[in-house]
Order: sequence, then C-alpha cells, then structure tokens
Amino acid sequence: MKVAFYTLGCKVNQYETEAMQKLFGAAGYEIVAEIETADVVVVNTCTVTSLSSQKSRQIIRRAARANENAVLVVVGCYAQNQPQEISKIEGVDIIIGTAERTKIVELVAQVLENRSEKILAVGNVENISEFEELPHTPHRTRAFLKIEDGCNNFCSYCIIPYVRGRVRSRRLESIRAECLQLAKDGYKEIVLTGIHIGAYGKDFHDGTNLVDAVKTVLEAANPARLRLGSLESAEMTDELIELIKSDSRICNHLHLPLQSGSDEILKLMHRPYTTKNFSELTARLVAEIPNISIGTDLIVGFPNETEKNFEETVEFIKSQPFSKIHVFPFSAREGTIAAAMKNQVDGVTKKLRTNRALEISSAKEKSFAEKLIGETVEIIAETEENNFVDGLTKNYVRVYIPANPKIKLGEIISVKIEKIFKNGVLANLI
Repeated sequence: MKVAFYTLGCKVNQYETEAMQKLFGAAGYEIVAEIETADVVVVNTCTVTSLSSQKSRQIIRRAARANENAVLVVVGCYAQNQPQEISKIEGVDIIIGTAERTKIVELVAQVLENRSEKILAVGNVENISEFEELPHTPHRTRAFLKIEDGCNNFCSYCIIPYVRGRVRSRRLESIRAECLQLAKDGYKEIVLTGIHIGAYGKDFHDGTNLVDAVKTVLEAANPARLRLGSLESAEMTDELIELIKSDSRICNHLHLPLQSGSDEILKLMHRPYTTKNFSELTARLVAEIPNISIGTDLIVGFPNETEKNFEETVEFIKSQPFSKIHVFPFSAREGTIAAAMKNQVDGVTKKLRTNRALEISSAKEKSFAEKLIGETVEIIAETEENNFVDGLTKNYVRVYIPANPKIKLGEIISVKIEKIFKNGVLANLI
C-alpha cells in the first residue's frame, strides 16, 4: 500500500507529517511523492490566516480530483477549525483535528474495509491536557524536535489557541529519548519547535522551563548546532540569554515576533510588551551575542491601525536590528476578538502597507548578508539543486555554493562568502 502526504503551514506541521509517515511506514506502507499513485492521501492543513485556510481547501479538492480511488485524510489545524466545511468536500473520507493523530493508520484501515464509511475524529481541544507523543524520524538534514503544543496567550487576532488548545509540554525524559536517537542517526543540527516553546514547562507547575529543555537536548544529542524556534520577547529570560551566550552550539539566531511597532496597536492585539521593552531586549542581544541575527513577524492593517500608527511601526522597524521581517496583512479569523472589532482596514491600504514593510525587510536582509562578504563560515549542506548546494549559517543566512562531488549532504563544510546571490549569498568551498 502506498501513502502520499501534502503539508501546509509551519515547522510543527512538518514535524507532525514526518511522525505520521513513520506510523504508516511501521504499518508496512510505502511513502510516495505522487498523489496519483497513492492508495491513501493525507493533507496536513493550516488555518493561521484566511489565505492558509483557502490554500488548504484548494489542496483538499485537488487531491480528491487527482485520485478518486484513494482514501483521503484531512488532518491538522484547518480540520480542527472547520470540520463541517471539510466534510462537504466530495471525496474526503477521514477528518482528524490536532489530536488523535496516533490513530491515523487504524482509522484508514477502517475505511479501507468499508469504503462507504466516513470518519470524523475531531474533539474539543479544551479537553486535551497531555502532550501527544508521536514516533518521529526526520526526513531532512536538520532535525525538527517538537517539545510543546498549544498556546495560552490568546492574542486578539490569533486562531491558534482555539485549534491547538492550551500549552502541553513534552516530558524531559521523552525529549532525551528522541535526542539520543537523533545523535545515533548523526544529525548535526536540531531545531526546537512547538506552537509556543517559550511557555515550555508552565503546565508542569514545578519550575521546569525552556532552559531545562535546551540543556536536555544539548546533553543528550550533543548537536553541532541547536536552533531555537520562534520565541516571545517577554520570555527571553536572563537565564536563557546567558545559556545562549555561554554555549557555542546554540545558534546566534532568534525569531522574536513583534507584530506592531505601535504601542496603541500592541495593546489592542493583547501583546504582553511595549516597543520600549522590545527595543531594550534587541539592544541587549546585539551587544551581548556576537553577529546575532534577529528575525520577526509583523501584522499590518490591524483593525484601528491609522496612518499614524503605521508610520510609528515603520520608524520602529527601521530602528531595529532585524535581519528579516515576515510581513502579513491582517487576516480576520472568525471567533477571535479582532475579527469583531470596528474600523477594519480596507484591502488596498493593507496591500500598500504590506509592500512598504516588505521593502524595509528586503533592505535589512541584504544589509545583514553583506556583512558576511569576505568571511569564512560553516554551513550544513542541506539540498542540491540546479548545480548548487545550499545551507544555512549559524545566524540563518542562506548560502549557495557550486555543487562539488566532495560535498556530502548533512555534513558541515567551510565556505568563503563572495557576494549577494538569490535570497542569500554565494560562496566557494574552502
């Protein structure tokens, strides 16, 4: 039997797809790339924005058309949020939300026995209190390691707490066990991922925190690199900063979502910091961690965002040491506070503001990369395509080098940066 996967969304989704692939592999399935040749098709969905939901619907319909005979499984955040809407799409056999993924092979077996059966396995995420343990084998040169699920923040614009539930942390013993396997498999870089990893351990109520998880990974896996996923600036504790400074294995790269450079808008967003708090943190990080890169997320066109608010944001992001800014026009998600707010910003204005913010991001990204020209750095060779091998520096700059038979994917290589190239820099193998 053959199973194909299509994954939308974040690194957490990628991790969960790899875990489901392992479940199918253990049951004797062959993982294939082509939907048309598969007996089972799994679409792992996203719903973080209305565009994500739209893409998820498009892929589900495309999969149903491409292979009418396959068992079609829809799983993930969009499935959790809109199971009834998905059930109306012709060809969908099984709908699983953001839990019960461990049962996916069993549910597929039920439908294979009775092709007229339709299964809806979407429960109330508010009733989930334990981290879902999924067996996992990475399929990349960098290994994602999921340590947490759910979020307690309930920012006024965000649907994720409603589809992922509250914070559920993975036990340190479980993290250790997966890390021992990753070390055995020879992974050089581990990326910690989760929905809200800065809240790691809060549900244990015993003082366990993200630093404990990081130390466990460093000890058990001893990776050449440990990269932290997205972190809230308010959760960058002195203890965490000191650990990053003191252990060279932790990458000098952080992603700290800002969302707005206007304190007025931050308050409406229910974000737990001010621009002053944020800028004091970034100044400290730049001063204390050499060559650190700081990425961020920005939402433009939030309800009630005036031209004055947006100009405050523009001036603030210009002042910050960002190496990249992910810019999103505000997307109203039904059921959130922001969706019901008055003074919604029109689409044209949102597009103009998005483009302006992206121009600033491009300039900052290029400026940061230019600082590397002439430097010798290490990258982990990730992929080879069109006669180039690419990989990331520790501070998250994409490096391209001409393909060479000496280069083995997954290995650390030294390169000398020559010039700006594509979405990163061009280098030569040392």
